[in-house]
Amino acid sequence: MIDDDSLASDGSESAVPANPRPPYGERPVARARRAKAQELIERLVAEGRVRITDPDDDEVAEWRRVVNYAKRHGLEPAGKRIEKVPHGGPGLELFLAEGPHPNARSERPKEGGALVPVPSRLGHLHPMVTALKDDESRLVMPSALRRRSLLLLQGLAAEAVRRGHEVRKTRSSFYPREGGVDVAVDGFAYTVTVRQEFPESTDPERSARLVVEIAHGLNDRPGRWRDRKTRTLEEALGVILGEIEAGAGEDTRRRQDEQQARAEREVRWQVAMDVAREQAVREQLAQVLREQAGCWQEAAVLSAYCTALERRISELDGAADESALESARRWLQWVREYVRSIDPLSRLPEMPHTHEPTPEELKPYLRGWSPHGPQ
Repeated sequence: MIDDDSLASDGSESAVPANPRPPYGERPVARARRAKAQELIERLVAEGRVRITDPDDDEVAEWRRVVNYAKRHGLEPAGKRIEKVPHGGPGLELFLAEGPHPNARSERPKEGGALVPVPSRLGHLHPMVTALKDDESRLVMPSALRRRSLLLLQGLAAEAVRRGHEVRKTRSSFYPREGGVDVAVDGFAYTVTVRQEFPESTDPERSARLVVEIAHGLNDRPGRWRDRKTRTLEEALGVILGEIEAGAGEDTRRRQDEQQARAEREVRWQVAMDVAREQAVREQLAQVLREQAGCWQEAAVLSAYCTALERRISELDGAADESALESARRWLQWVREYVRSIDPLSRLPEMPHTHEPTPEELKPYLRGWSPHGPQ
């Protein structure tokens, strides 16, 4: 008989596994990612920014997972959020930005806000809506739906203008069944289009439905609204305009973050350039020093040779052929003149002149920065 704890008393397999799988947070991969996320937060708090230079695709993916882990597990400092911007092509720059992410639930426009007035007649239209009304190649749909589409766009345009925004002719191209305008908020333009949702449907209810869409420069924010049983598109215009404003706020913050990142990168690049320039000039002077020290050492050796030659001539004076001695004396005189010509200490050395370092001379000291700019 086999004594096996994995079998129940009736001989069947036990329902409880012998080695239950540990919770995700206790697994090695999760522990490693948490440690890396904590280290990232510590570096961001201490350094302000963390730059990942020339990562491969796997490294980029891993850093994104680390950032997402930090966000999901509440590791970001209070009142801060981690943001990522491109750096140097494939690189990333991570930094702490102020406030919650614009896509957080608390930042989204609330349903049930103030209703936007929608006119009942196609009169006193915004010029962009008038242009759409007169362009028969746009909003190609049944006349009742076309009229409703124009009224929706007029309500949106009038409210946008009332809030201080600009309504422009859209730069996007449309299918014939679509039509729309650009709503510009704080310098960012978002295309709002209206179209028939089911133009081919034979069901009167389905074919009468419209869709309002915001072309996505708005990342993962909501961008499409339909008639619902609980809310018509007319009642959703306030939410739609709110999404445009929220998207503009997000883009404004992103632009500010990018401008701040560029400004800070410019400062760090300038510091790196100053240090590199100082080191490159130092290398110019060091090269002159090495050359002078080499000449000085050679002159010292040749001076010792001169002393030895002079002593040897004296020793052989009267014993050697006079012509040979005279030749040796002439040689000794030439060598002494040559030594004086190469000895840097034969006259008082001056501070060497330096030149503005070239980009190639700066590169070894820039630690990855380009000598041509902070990009």
